[in-house]
Amino acid sequence: MIQRRTFLTAAGILLAASSSGRAKPAPRLAAIDWAMMETAIALGHMPVAGAELIRYRADVEQPVIPQDVVDLGLRGSPNFELLQLVRPDLILSSPYYTQYRARLEGIAPVLSLTFFVPGEPPLPRAFAALADMGHEIGDTAAAARVAEAADAALDAAAARLAPFRDRPVALIDIGDARHMRMFGFDSLFGSTLERLGLTNARSQPTAFGFMAPVPLESLADMPDARVVVIGPPPLAARRALARSVLWRALPPVTQNRVHALPGLNPFGAIPTVLRFAAELERALTSGPTTIA
Repeated sequence: MIQRRTFLTAAGILLAASSSGRAKPAPRLAAIDWAMMETAIALGHMPVAGAELIRYRADVEQPVIPQDVVDLGLRGSPNFELLQLVRPDLILSSPYYTQYRARLEGIAPVLSLTFFVPGEPPLPRAFAALADMGHEIGDTAAAARVAEAADAALDAAAARLAPFRDRPVALIDIGDARHMRMFGFDSLFGSTLERLGLTNARSQPTAFGFMAPVPLESLADMPDARVVVIGPPPLAARRALARSVLWRALPPVTQNRVHALPGLNPFGAIPTVLRFAAELERALTSGPTTIA
């Protein structure tokens, strides 16, 4: 459980670093975008409202969203009347929701930051978002301390993961018994993998998140890789994989090089980055597992 404690320690550092030295009362924040919500939480500013919190709590264990944070409904269709009632000082959005910009600005000022750009690694943008949001909410000192603590945590994780640099890592999400999604360098997980000093088995771009489902047999082209499955596969997929000749014939499976991570937010920010690093370290150091 060393890796889990490592994550909790890093998270504690972030919150402690962001809780002191504020020059003015904390603003009331409302988050439409999950990456923006996570950035605010990393800075120690829990939003008073956020979008699609039921799904977030179901899919993402950390960071924890208190029950008193108002759920604004779907990210793609937020409840504007409820948003107005919570009286935010600042609305946290992203370019995904530009069609709502005018309506949002009719309620409160809007901060929209870009995390995901085709062909670019998102991790530097996640760090930049700390500074940008810290400046906007008047907490630049906290932003600097959080970034420094996160950078140090990643450096430490990279050093501990050095023994695993002998093989590339295939980061996948299993959809069914014949299809998966892959995370490339232009995904949050892929860019964090590189920050940790590990090689991504997928060298091509994957549409800045994860690419549309590809055949599972694509793993046959990565015979030397360690396969890291992010999130539990659907139950039907697990049952089918247990009977799949294809799955059992893949080199990483036959040679016992498959590892599992819990569900993580592929469109998150620094809290997700730190949790991914901690869970990856736990998975690799604790040894392979059976997916099906």
